[in-house]
Amino acid sequence: MPTHLFQPSHYFNTIGSHEPVLKIAPGDTVITTTVDARGGDMHEQQATTPGNPMTGPFYVEGAEPGDTLVVVLDRLTPNRPYGWTRKTVAPNVVDPEYVMELPHQPADQLLARWRVDNEAGTVTLTEPADTKLGEFTIPLAPMVGCFGVAPARGQAISTATSAEHGGNMDYRGHTTGVVCYFPVFVPGALFHIGDGHAVQGDGEIVGTGVEISFEVQFTVHLQKGKRIGWPRGENADYIFTAGNARPLDQATQHATTEMLRWLQSDYGLDPIGANILMGQCVEYDLGNIYDPAYTMICKVPKRVLK
Repeated sequence: MPTHLFQPSHYFNTIGSHEPVLKIAPGDTVITTTVDARGGDMHEQQATTPGNPMTGPFYVEGAEPGDTLVVVLDRLTPNRPYGWTRKTVAPNVVDPEYVMELPHQPADQLLARWRVDNEAGTVTLTEPADTKLGEFTIPLAPMVGCFGVAPARGQAISTATSAEHGGNMDYRGHTTGVVCYFPVFVPGALFHIGDGHAVQGDGEIVGTGVEISFEVQFTVHLQKGKRIGWPRGENADYIFTAGNARPLDQATQHATTEMLRWLQSDYGLDPIGANILMGQCVEYDLGNIYDPAYTMICKVPKRVLK
């Protein structure tokens, strides 16, 4: 199948029915680049407007409402040596009385800087240099924070948030090798991708991962006539579903419902069996708990489905 090399010339801060930048067919692979969350490119130059700019959209031939778009994240590679994060956790993740104790920084000192080494597989704090962390080093774990398909009814939804179409889920499990499933709402699906993180903790509680530009490679497939309600995914060990909403219990409801449906439609379980299995085997991961919609991930180990 063809491999398309695509160099973006413009970006979008919404996921919607924008004019496609490239038409591709099921089975095709795309190699392209993304900018960081503030619009910085591989040279750390301002390439576009800040706010999770998206590369795309990519029109998938044959995709129609009611189908499922399958996206395989073949490779996610930081393409520059430095990334950035914010320094303090969000007020909504601490007790209200603790908010005033959070560090307050001048506007020009809000960001920390990290060195990203693909060869060594490390991410190292370089600025600020005066904390007791020193040159704190953690493993490199590239993931994509924001991606998805155009929503229904001509909506263009900000890349700050998420919904049934995907969007800014900031789930650290969206990494190389993962197979992602999105409901198709418009002809061509119109797939967008961006917001690369070199690494990120659960919840994106400071409002960022280590934000960086990427070279990405993905392959698309299509499941005709297969309707799903929310984004799904799988890796070597788990199948998982994403619920995007606020409050967090509503996001949990969406993810749990989607998993119950998946177990019955694809894995042959009867309703009682699916409920019993989930009651004892389900696992939950926290995606985004910073942005307008939160993300909850519902997981089931593949070993219990054999």
